[in-house]
Amino acid sequence: MKRLILATRNAGKVTELRAILEAAGLDVELVGADAYPEIPDVKETGVTFAENALLKAHALARATGIPAVADDSGLCVDVLNGAPGIFSARWAGTHGDDKANLDLLLAQLGDIAEEHRGAHFACAAALALPDGTERVVEGRLEGTLRHAPTGTGGFGYDPVLQPLGETRTCAEMTPEEKNAISHRGKAFRGLAPVVRELLG
Repeated sequence: MKRLILATRNAGKVTELRAILEAAGLDVELVGADAYPEIPDVKETGVTFAENALLKAHALARATGIPAVADDSGLCVDVLNGAPGIFSARWAGTHGDDKANLDLLLAQLGDIAEEHRGAHFACAAALALPDGTERVVEGRLEGTLRHAPTGTGGFGYDPVLQPLGETRTCAEMTPEEKNAISHRGKAFRGLAPVVRELLG
C-alpha cells in the first residue's frame, strides 16, 4: 500500500481526505503531519492559495521522501476585491482567532446591502512527489454573507457564509452536508484521480 502524507495536524481533515480516497477506490495509506513530529510547520509565504499549498506539499515530500498533499483555503469577499483571501486566518492580526476575524469582517461590511454581499470559500489542494512533480486542484463554494453569525458547527467564517441555494449558513449544516458541497471537499475529490494517476 502506498503511503501519502497530508500536511495538517487536524485529524478531521485527515479523516475527510481518507474517506474521499476510499470512495474513489484508492488503496492508499493516508497519514497526517503528526506522524512526522520532527518536521517543522512550513511558513505560508505564497501570495495565492495554490502557492501556499505547493510550499507545504513540496516541503513535506522532500523531508519525508513520501508523496504529500497540502491545502490552503480562505474566504474571498467580492466587495473587498477578494480579501481576506490568503489572510483569512489572520485577518484581525492574530492567526486563528476566529471570533476576532469574524467581528472585523462583519464591521467592515456593516453598511453593505444584501445584493453586494457575495463571497466564496476557495481551496487549493496540491499533490507533490519527492521528485518535484506537482499538481494543484481548486474548489469553490459560492454564497452570500449574513449580517450576523448563525449556527455552532464548523469553524472560521462558516457562521456567516450562506451557500447559494441554501437557507442556512455552513455552520448550521451537518459535517456531512457541508463536506458534500464545500470548497475543500471539491478540491480533495478533484485530487483523487490525480493521486491515482501519479501514484498508480
